[in-house]
Amino acid sequence: AVVSTQSTGTAVRKQIRVEEEEDAAQLKFPAAFKNADALLVSEVHMLLKVRQEQHEMDDDDTDLSKVFENTLKYTAKFSFYQNRETIKAVREMLQTKNLHKFEAASLANLCPDNYEEAKALIPSLEDKFDDEELNELLEDLKTFKDLTQ
Repeated sequence: AVVSTQSTGTAVRKQIRVEEEEDAAQLKFPAAFKNADALLVSEVHMLLKVRQEQHEMDDDDTDLSKVFENTLKYTAKFSFYQNRETIKAVREMLQTKNLHKFEAASLANLCPDNYEEAKALIPSLEDKFDDEELNELLEDLKTFKDLTQ
């Protein structure tokens, strides 16, 4: 939104750009995220593993950064889906549910235990699913999660 102001005593007008308020709970994101994809932690882990393997194959004697190593450890700990086929199946299943990409990634990454937890963590789900329907979706996610553990 653009707000126009006019200073008193002069004919000078200036425009002030007012940023829309960001609110993930209402799926309001900055314009920079409009075309961005939301990755699953499992996808990030796979990308980091590939980078680590490339680094090990190089003749480079430098170590990977501490941030890289810590991020790799974090993603290993919270990666619920261990192979590409499972990740693809999870994404395909979630795409059939009319979810925003943020909601889909959040559900897959958080794996809430029940509809109450899901709606508390992802408030935008409140009006999208009835409780039983959301529990069924969460059970499907749990099945994918159990396949890789």
